[in-house]
Parts: sequence; structure tokens; C-alpha cells
Amino acid sequence: MRTIQFKTNINCSNCVAKVKPFLDKKEGIQKWEVDINNPDKILTVETDSLTAEDIEKTVKRTGFETTAII
Repeated sequence: MRTIQFKTNINCSNCVAKVKPFLDKKEGIQKWEVDINNPDKILTVETDSLTAEDIEKTVKRTGFETTAII
């Protein structure tokens, strides 16, 4: 399993609630969380099979932006 992190504009608990159904249903995501207390609003995803691009596309469908942290 690998961990991928992203800077996001998911900045409150209501925003997290909007992305939750999409990330919960995404095949390949074992665990995810957003640190809304971090200034960069870090999304951390644990996955066995997905790429950063796969996760970015999923989040974008919810109306939010992500940038992978390399």
C-alpha cells in the first residue's frame, strides 16, 4: 500500500462531507482523510492501485481542486 498526499481547497467539515461519498465509493482507496487544520488542507489517501491522477479526477468531480505533493 502507498500513501499519496495532495494540497486541496477542501477547507471545512461541510466540504469534507461533499467529497466523502465519492472517495468512500472509489474502488482502490483503503483509507483517506483531510487535515482541514493544516494551512494546505492536506488530503491523504492510502491505495494499492490508484494513481494520483485517478484521485485528482475523483475529487475534481465533486467541485474541489487537488495538487499532488511529490
